Amino acid sequence: MTAPVITFLPYQRRWLEDQSRFKIGMFTRRGGKTFGACGEIADDCFKAEIDGRKTRWTILSRSEATAKEAMEDALKPIARGFWAAYNELARMREPEFGEGEFYSQELDATYKTHEVRFPGGSRVTALSASPDAARGFGGNLLLDEFAFHRDSRRIWGSAFPVAARGGHKIRVISTPNGKGNKFYELMTAEDSKWSRHHVDIYEAVQQGLEVDIDELRAGMSDEDAWAQEFELQWLDAASSWLDYDLIAECEAADAGRPEGYRGNACYVGVDIAARNDLFVIWVIEDMGERLVTREVIAEKRISFADQDRLLDEVMRRYKVLRVAIDQTGMGEKPVEDAIRRYGTSRVEGVLFSASRKLEMATVLKEHMQDRALLIPAGDPVLRADLHAIRSRVGPTGIRRLVADGETDGHADRFWALALAVSAAEAAPVEYDYRSAGTRWATDDPDRDDDRPWWRGPLGSGLRGGL
Repeated sequence: MTAPVITFLPYQRRWLEDQSRFKIGMFTRRGGKTFGACGEIADDCFKAEIDGRKTRWTILSRSEATAKEAMEDALKPIARGFWAAYNELARMREPEFGEGEFYSQELDATYKTHEVRFPGGSRVTALSASPDAARGFGGNLLLDEFAFHRDSRRIWGSAFPVAARGGHKIRVISTPNGKGNKFYELMTAEDSKWSRHHVDIYEAVQQGLEVDIDELRAGMSDEDAWAQEFELQWLDAASSWLDYDLIAECEAADAGRPEGYRGNACYVGVDIAARNDLFVIWVIEDMGERLVTREVIAEKRISFADQDRLLDEVMRRYKVLRVAIDQTGMGEKPVEDAIRRYGTSRVEGVLFSASRKLEMATVLKEHMQDRALLIPAGDPVLRADLHAIRSRVGPTGIRRLVADGETDGHADRFWALALAVSAAEAAPVEYDYRSAGTRWATDDPDRDDDRPWWRGPLGSGLRGGL
């Protein structure tokens, strides 16, 4: 008996045989998920050739390197093997392999494409993922390692309508990468129309995958990474500084509404904008048992003069006890200007060293774990920004925080909030009252910036928060 040209493991065959229109699979690393997915694509193309029709597939990978790998290590050898088998049944010319280019108008970038072209007109194109690419290529779609695609939600928003409108098939495969991406949503959504496949390392080995689990686990030497990439666990809490569950538990419907301000002392965090980054002001009010967000201002591509103006407006609207401003890099002058306007007793410049960032992030996380902080509810952009900070341990064993995930900045909202909470944790500032009538100290053009910040009708000096 002649051995098969291409050998697929049982879970790969189940994937090939599943003809559901919408199909998603979460597979272990090293389990051959791309190989199995490309097997279905090659089979569909050869059947189309035999039937005298055309089909088209687009493979969107997380990078140009992985797109090339899918083509070179999976689709090409499978296509050659299928051609040898089908050629015995129906004489056909061999498919051609080539490379091309795709220009993304949205990103103003050119991407290299890898293609398989069949004599009857069927075609497979593999390239790195972008929203433009998702819109620009029709036909059936394979999203390879989708949990690792940058801007996965925008890519999905571009790709799904194109494929769905034409009645095409959509295939999504990946290993997990936390909960902050579209793959997690598709894989876990209730009442889903998707056909789901789930194969961890243990099931894959049981079905014939030839790897030594103990050797592989020892070689990886990272239990969190092993749990996520081979046991397919959603390790959002292990990698993200603030996981989505913690963020959700701190959300409140009345947080983030300036009209809810009760007149108590406020603390402000300011993340200074550089070039295309977000400028963010985060205002929290001290309600005694907890800090409540009163306002979040986020603006992009605004001048330093406008940044100063927005801060001035916040200082007038709220009883601001202390402001913490990112002084790193371009923040030197804004901090200097703010100190000149409001005094060193109310303004603190913060240099973002690795140790200071970890300290601020720890204070923020502790407040959220203690439910001592409320943030606005129902804002997916805000959630993504707060979730974007991840913890990494370098080769020297030093922990550092990096911005990752999908966000429209560099976790600027996260750091503005961390600065605000840090300001609230700072030593209390002395303030007093006098019987000259209620007014803001900032209304006095001749005020000494080192004088107490709030003056009222009681005539007694006090220390501490309101």
